[in-house]
Amino acid sequence: MKVRIGTRKSKLAIAQTEMVISEIKRKFPDAQTETVYITTSGDKILDKPLTEIGGKGIFVSEIENALLDGSIDIAVHSAKDLPISLAPGLAISGVLKRGDYRDALITTKGTIIEPQSSFTAGTSSARRREELSRLYPNVIHADIRGNVDTRLNKLADHQYDAIILAMAGLQRLSLDTDDRFDITPFEYDSFLPAPCQGIIAIETRENDEVQPVIKAITDRETWACYETERAVIKSLNADCSVPLGAYSFIENNRIKLFISKSGAKTVSGDSAISAHLQLSKELIECL
Repeated sequence: MKVRIGTRKSKLAIAQTEMVISEIKRKFPDAQTETVYITTSGDKILDKPLTEIGGKGIFVSEIENALLDGSIDIAVHSAKDLPISLAPGLAISGVLKRGDYRDALITTKGTIIEPQSSFTAGTSSARRREELSRLYPNVIHADIRGNVDTRLNKLADHQYDAIILAMAGLQRLSLDTDDRFDITPFEYDSFLPAPCQGIIAIETRENDEVQPVIKAITDRETWACYETERAVIKSLNADCSVPLGAYSFIENNRIKLFISKSGAKTVSGDSAISAHLQLSKELIECL
């Protein structure tokens, strides 16, 4: 069995692809894999906010085209970067065990930021801006684009006083211990992450022969959380311009879900895991 895997060329995308390959070979020792690197529109246009150039879809459209034309068998994505709808004929067939869900405020070593501090924070995310402004009312927001290394280097060059990044990405690149920076993660009860943050999603053609392979490496609890949080995105038709936070987790055989939109109140609830989609629907009605 040979599996051709499509991925972007960033260090984080490659690291996540290696995680998928490791899981495939753990379950299927005789499997052969080939990594196919694909440059997306989002990788080429770095001087404009996502909302101006097509949203999250600009990071996946070329990869989805490669799936549809048969150039690759699976694609590896950060689940939080998926657009609202996939291309017809494609499906997310599995997910790896969720990594760290949290966002983190990152500053240069020794920088002290108090709740009333006035400082410039680099982030292009509407959600992160809303949530950071709630915690730090005097923050000044500035757009930032580029991969994780690029953003950290901009911070080190003092182009910003702070930036916000996902802990999962930092950890997967072994940058969470970079001694140039202080990293302060936010827990979900003070700073809800993007829906599906920390989850690696694997896309295939519908009913493709590779689907059983992907299902075999899928973490079932993460899958339930992925479906729950994706249902929130789809129900609210929330593209990257919508400041939407959502996070779910399983505890004592029940799934708990927290949702906040546009910096308003956070709604939460729990249900049996089997009723996870109904839980999403009920909480959305409470927003």
